[in-house]
Amino acid sequence: MAGAASAPACAQAPSGPQKTERIEAELVPMSAWAAPGSTAVVAVRQQIQPGWHTYWRNPGDSGGPTTLSWSLPPHVTAGDIVWPLPQRQRLSGLTNYGYEGEVFLPVPIEIPADAKPGTTLPLTVRAVFLVCSAEMCVPDPLTLTLNLPIRAGAAPLAGATGRRIQTVVETAPRPAGITAHAALTNGALTLSLTGGPLNGLTPKQASFFPFEGDVIDHAAAQFGQRGPNGLTLTLAPGRDLKADGLTGPISGVLSTDLGSWEITATPGPALPGSTGSGSLEPTPDAFGQAQAPAKTGPLDLLKAAAFALLGGLILNLMPCVFPVLAMKAAALTRSAHEPAEARRDGIAFTIGVLVSFAVLAAVLLVLRAGGQAVGWGFQLQSPAVVAALAVLMLAVALNLSGVFEVGARLQSLGGSSPLSRLPGGTGAFFTGVLAVVVAAPCTAPFMAFALGAALVMPAPMAMVVFLALGLGLALPYLAISLSPGLLARLPKPGRWMVVLQRWLAVPMYAAAAWLVWVFWRQTNFGAAMMLVDACLVAAFGLVMLGIISRRIRWAAAAGGVLVVSAVGLTAFTGHTGEQAAERAEARAELPADAWSEVKVQAALASGRPVLVNFTADWCVSCKINERTALSSPVTARALREANALYLEGDWTRRDDAITRELERHGRSGVPLYLVYRPGKAEPEVLPQLLTEGVVVEALR
Repeated sequence: MAGAASAPACAQAPSGPQKTERIEAELVPMSAWAAPGSTAVVAVRQQIQPGWHTYWRNPGDSGGPTTLSWSLPPHVTAGDIVWPLPQRQRLSGLTNYGYEGEVFLPVPIEIPADAKPGTTLPLTVRAVFLVCSAEMCVPDPLTLTLNLPIRAGAAPLAGATGRRIQTVVETAPRPAGITAHAALTNGALTLSLTGGPLNGLTPKQASFFPFEGDVIDHAAAQFGQRGPNGLTLTLAPGRDLKADGLTGPISGVLSTDLGSWEITATPGPALPGSTGSGSLEPTPDAFGQAQAPAKTGPLDLLKAAAFALLGGLILNLMPCVFPVLAMKAAALTRSAHEPAEARRDGIAFTIGVLVSFAVLAAVLLVLRAGGQAVGWGFQLQSPAVVAALAVLMLAVALNLSGVFEVGARLQSLGGSSPLSRLPGGTGAFFTGVLAVVVAAPCTAPFMAFALGAALVMPAPMAMVVFLALGLGLALPYLAISLSPGLLARLPKPGRWMVVLQRWLAVPMYAAAAWLVWVFWRQTNFGAAMMLVDACLVAAFGLVMLGIISRRIRWAAAAGGVLVVSAVGLTAFTGHTGEQAAERAEARAELPADAWSEVKVQAALASGRPVLVNFTADWCVSCKINERTALSSPVTARALREANALYLEGDWTRRDDAITRELERHGRSGVPLYLVYRPGKAEPEVLPQLLTEGVVVEALR
């Protein structure tokens, strides 16, 4: 910001351009001279080196604006910087506002009326530029001087430089009589604007640059509508608005393809004539990538819900849901020849799934409304949740093994499925809850679009999409339970179901061990051993429950303890050795570097393609893809032949930069696989279920 006039500068101050390794700057006039009593315009010209940038008055998510401290003769004063419209600059999940290349920052200088023609006014300014690249930021202070001639009469422009400064002054945003109202509803900030140059204007694009830092989410999409007398913009609110609400006016720059103006939006209802005649096109950011418009119409809701339903159906076939799928099949078989009981269990199971999805969606939406960068599977980024699920999976496995039972004594061999012993439909309800818990780490085809759309919709519409996803997960079980013809085709209950139940315990033990391993990866070995101890204590308590209730023999109790001990020992002795060796071997075959936007852009600039794997240790599909498609010698050879860089974005623990990158590609969770190619603005998004052939073909 420009400062007021102060004491004259030291006569020893250098004149002409000053430079550092990153930037060259000088003080240049718009006109050849200044007349007494006039307002002259001088500009700080920046010539920024390639790969570096400086910042606007609001730098965005990071950075700092250029500051000017003036030393001027008596009675000479400097005004504020006339800021040209900035670029959006996206870097490592952040969105900033700034400048690249040659930039002029004009400043008005008031010349006193008693200035004598034929003299010069020495102008000196200390400019501090925060100059940043993809990897670092450096404050570069430079002292710039200009001897401004004083002459009578109107002055011509100072050559080509003067014409460029004049263009900046004429096109810089300024107030233009636009009336603007702001409203904060359903987690979105809406700006309605009418009047001034907007009357009769039909822009194709529009975006908003706020003067304050945390008013909006700078990285989020901006979209809007044209009206007969103006336009409306819908924005994602920033931390300040989310925390304090809309307490006062919002100022900034409205930029359209037909002009840019300063506006101040006061809290109030939408202005008449600001909507209704068509949607605005997405505004490209600094990398030429369009911001996706939010989906809010009835057709968009219907499409998202249909994809969610289809994704939920496919979710039944994903590896993480196999254990519960088998348990559901066993429960169906048990009640297959009692249609009334089957209907009750099918409806109770569906209600359990829907309630669980509703709770999960509500927590997710509340966290996002509070400014948290979270996505699908967010709960498994918490070590506490992972630890609780590990104990729960172990309890289910012990139940399947017959170590303990819940509820009344078995009435028949067919009643041996897990949770089925609870009275009424309670067991089926909690089986539905368990299905959602187990399915939480998974994503399936069509889910990515549905959940990505849901997270930019108003909360009620987003909840509809999540419930459609839950209905898809429960639909096969519900359809069979309500169909007497299909039920009649299922085998009759018998002793074979007891054997099946014992086998179903195996994947649940494996799930418990896997969750302990995830917990270890999220924390440390000592904390993981404490979780193993907790699992052993829980197992011992459940064994005692079985003994006290006289439902098992001492041999079964001892066997249960041995199984639990084996799980713990496998997870933290052989597993820590063999699994570490396997991972090291896979890494040696396909070495990965940690993902960052900086590394992607650097590789593309050097002509190398990039393969990015967004993954998490708790994502079963991710791990299967890594073992079968990404860690193979064939894929490693294809990467070497293409001279490609392989990057891995680990979302096991919360990482806001990765969350924003997932959202930028319309995803709310992992896995996500991207292949960047030099010269291409957008990466290719690979399928969520990978094969060697898919990866190799993409790299070609």
